[in-house]
Amino acid sequence: MNPYNRQDVLRILRIHPRQLSGWERSGLIAPSETYSFQDLVQLSKLRDLRSKRMSAAKISASVTAMRSVSGMSNPLVEAGTARRGSRLLFRHSGATMEPIARQFVFDFDADNNRDTATFGATVLNPLQREARANSLFIEAVRFEEAHKIVEAATLYGEILLLDPMHAPACINLGTIHYNERHFQEAERLYRQATAVDPEYALAFFDLGNVLDELQHLPEAIEAYRSAIRLVPTYADAHYNLALAYERTNQRRKALRHWTAYLKLDSIGPWANHARGQQRKILDREKLTIVHRSPRTHARNLRRSTPALKLV
Repeated sequence: MNPYNRQDVLRILRIHPRQLSGWERSGLIAPSETYSFQDLVQLSKLRDLRSKRMSAAKISASVTAMRSVSGMSNPLVEAGTARRGSRLLFRHSGATMEPIARQFVFDFDADNNRDTATFGATVLNPLQREARANSLFIEAVRFEEAHKIVEAATLYGEILLLDPMHAPACINLGTIHYNERHFQEAERLYRQATAVDPEYALAFFDLGNVLDELQHLPEAIEAYRSAIRLVPTYADAHYNLALAYERTNQRRKALRHWTAYLKLDSIGPWANHARGQQRKILDREKLTIVHRSPRTHARNLRRSTPALKLV
């Protein structure tokens, strides 16, 4: 998908048209009138590096060298970045490299630069690494609250470089991709969260939602059931599971979860819909026994959680 036009990019990242044209001339990004979400992440990193007075020529040389030594097609997106003096460093798979000199770096100068602290994770002990990841997570959530989605996504990516076992970062980055309709990437991140923390009901719930979007209903049903096994009072999981059962013509199972939902949430528009579906199933099942009337699909009104997960 390429959902952003050129004006969207300039507005979201607050960059001047001449700056974007200069990056295109330098080969840092391909000229285009439409941009993907990944392009915005790349442009956000370019903007930040340029704000630290790193020249476009130096960035371009470092990116070219990193492509050569790592085989990456787009190092600015696929790896973390940090500046040390006039050098651009890349961190990937637990190692930090200065690609022009083809040297691995094991220490960074101590300063207050956020990227240096983050991608100097090799010098942090586990407690420091955890504290840093949590600090970045709070910052990323604040970006989301301010509707700075690209910046938030970049920070979540940095957290996962720092700590691939950070399940809340997986969830929040997955939800950003879900809202952008990048469903395969959202599924990957939600599955990562469930593998990292098999007791994380929210991860299974969100996984169920994205599998439903992808029309993988049997898998979505299993994901919702996993969420309910972990938290039997998870009202939204009962609601979405009831809808999934209806869409697979398992109305008696759907009835059980409409009933469970109404015990947990009996007031409001969602409860009204659940109550209506409950009545329809009871009436339809009665008619099915007497008249063998055909069954119809229920309208999909699946519930989703908010974009921010403060875990």
